[in-house]
Amino acid sequence: MKRTLLSSFILGLVTLGTAIANTDAKHPKEINFSFKGSFGTFKRAELQRGFEVYKNVCASCHAIDHLRFGNLQGKGKGIHEIRESNLGLTKDEVAALAAEYKVPDINGDGEPIERKATAVDKFPKPYPNQKAARAANNGAYPPDLSMVVKARKFGPDYVYSLLTGYEKAPEGVEIGEGRHYNPYFSGGQISMAQPLHTEGQVTYSDGTKATVEQMAHDVTAFLAWASEPESDDRKQMGIKVMFYLLIMSIVMYLSKRRIWADVK
Repeated sequence: MKRTLLSSFILGLVTLGTAIANTDAKHPKEINFSFKGSFGTFKRAELQRGFEVYKNVCASCHAIDHLRFGNLQGKGKGIHEIRESNLGLTKDEVAALAAEYKVPDINGDGEPIERKATAVDKFPKPYPNQKAARAANNGAYPPDLSMVVKARKFGPDYVYSLLTGYEKAPEGVEIGEGRHYNPYFSGGQISMAQPLHTEGQVTYSDGTKATVEQMAHDVTAFLAWASEPESDDRKQMGIKVMFYLLIMSIVMYLSKRRIWADVK
């Protein structure tokens, strides 16, 4: 019993020490993203550019396992109306994009096969399993990015700061083999090499100049949207509910005044 209590106490100290050590990262930059706040919304142009960055730079190592190809298709209130707060791809564009990928399946005889992906399929993972992912990345496991913005403290600010925060290690700081210095990462050393490092690394289809900061901004916006594609719909519903409650409060107050007007 005493040994169990002692072990629990030691484990608690180790956990506390780890928590304290994780606070040594530099505070993220505060970025003015359009989707921040109760009234913020995503911009289609930056989402499309962000997807281009993810597809051409990030997808070779990181999955977005919670996102399906169909999520990229435009949605609207009417048949022809498409909201600006999503990627806005057409049904044919989504089908063409999905066809570029292969996904595992089972044929009619119960045998494993690979087929072209469709709109209902999730984006394929870059590695078949975690061991393969670690083997290809010097033992480090590239995390899934579909929820990374919501999973990290300071969310989009942290992701943007991390992507743009690589720098030369300060004098006296020894960097481990296969590690890179980034003050925004806990401990200052990260296994991921700088993913966005050259202007023009991605060629934007809309002609926007692809600086490192621009690419980091766009891919962060895309990952924020990927973590909650229905975010703008929820905000719009919240505004409608608050407006409805305000009107009802006024009506109820006036009704109360009228009903109790003769009571002294």
